[in-house]
Amino acid sequence: MDGEALLRAIANGETSSVEFKRCGAQPAPDTFETVCAFANHMGGSILLGVGDDGEVRGVPAGAAVDIQRNVANVVRNPRLFDPAVMVETEAVDVAGKTVVRIWVPMSPDVHRYKGVVYDRVADADVRVSASPQVSAMYVRKSNLETERRVFPYLGMGDLRPDLIDRARRMAASRRPGHPWADLDDERLLRSAQLIVKDFSTGEEGLTLACGLLFGKDETIGSLCPAYKTDAVVRLRNPDRYDDRLVVRTNLIDAYSELMGFCERHLPDPFVLEGDARISARAVVCRELVSNLLIHREFTSVQPARLTIDREGVSTENASRAFFDGAITLGNFSPMPKNPSIANVFVQIGLAEELGSGTRNLYRYARSFMGADPLLADGNTFRARIPDALGVLSGAQVRPRTRPDADGAILALADSVESFTLGQAAEAAGLTKRSASAHVSSLVAAGRLRAEGKTRDRRYRRV
Repeated sequence: MDGEALLRAIANGETSSVEFKRCGAQPAPDTFETVCAFANHMGGSILLGVGDDGEVRGVPAGAAVDIQRNVANVVRNPRLFDPAVMVETEAVDVAGKTVVRIWVPMSPDVHRYKGVVYDRVADADVRVSASPQVSAMYVRKSNLETERRVFPYLGMGDLRPDLIDRARRMAASRRPGHPWADLDDERLLRSAQLIVKDFSTGEEGLTLACGLLFGKDETIGSLCPAYKTDAVVRLRNPDRYDDRLVVRTNLIDAYSELMGFCERHLPDPFVLEGDARISARAVVCRELVSNLLIHREFTSVQPARLTIDREGVSTENASRAFFDGAITLGNFSPMPKNPSIANVFVQIGLAEELGSGTRNLYRYARSFMGADPLLADGNTFRARIPDALGVLSGAQVRPRTRPDADGAILALADSVESFTLGQAAEAAGLTKRSASAHVSSLVAAGRLRAEGKTRDRRYRRV
């Protein structure tokens, strides 16, 4: 790094990957706490000879070599670091002053300095003492996605055949000739990489992803006791919730329930693209909800959350991240965190290919609420669609006793053999045009089946 590049880094201030340290003849002990935190997190640079205010003070004249030698000795001392940390150091001249840069790469190991595990949170080094937090750090550093963990005693009887069949029909409806259409349940699961062989142990069986996608509720509760998604609305009183939904069911039904929750409480502006009217709410909420369900670390005890308040719509979930910081169209590199789950969602039409979600959010968020999305990854992935237009500030929350449109249409389907679009509109209290959008969504989700031509089309429960 040359002097100009270093000054640019200093101008951006301290971050999760840049730390400033004053330095005398030798580095202070807290320098090595930061080395440990960077190695355990995403790596970073420590700039010795720079004050907290960003002023370049430099290290004492002639001390740079001894400082670098001291750093090399400490990080390799087994009585201080367990295991040893690999670092690189360099002396950088800045306007006649010398700054020593310690570059710490992200390590595949979990390191301790003087017996303490440190992690990096924003611009601070924090002690990690709780066992779940240390376990989460090991998971983050693992090369194996936890969704692919094989459960040898998880069997086909623990799954819901109706869900597998629904996925088969959704995939075939989305793409005629889809290979899943002609596969039995076990072969479909193998095709989707939900039955795999762990070549390190020789075990073959159903994976965690399979249980989360197609498992019975009690199965999912045993596989992931802490798994839940908590959705709340806080518009009338920010200290209490106006409505709440706690989802602990399979990921496919969870998607439908969370989308219905968003539809009940969010406005639905349309965007005109050519002759087509696009629902900005449908696009934005689809991306937020699918991301919340697909790209989370399911072994974490941290619940996923979806919040609708006067500031906008936000989500957060535990993440197994390879990047720490804000995500923009210019810097994001899509990486699959749960590729098996993501693949099933893509095949059945509940998500698009990797990377398209971020682009869709940037494309439609302004039409939805007047501002670009705010996205940040790390140990927790956070997404927010700010309400720059104030559409939620004066929003009237619907009474919780009022049935949602999807629920009303499904209740109608349960009570009759088949029904028309006009009957659906009457049952849900909607216009035919609005009812058509809900019915089409339920058909796409595999919950209703359409029969007949357009004029005489009827619908029935799947």
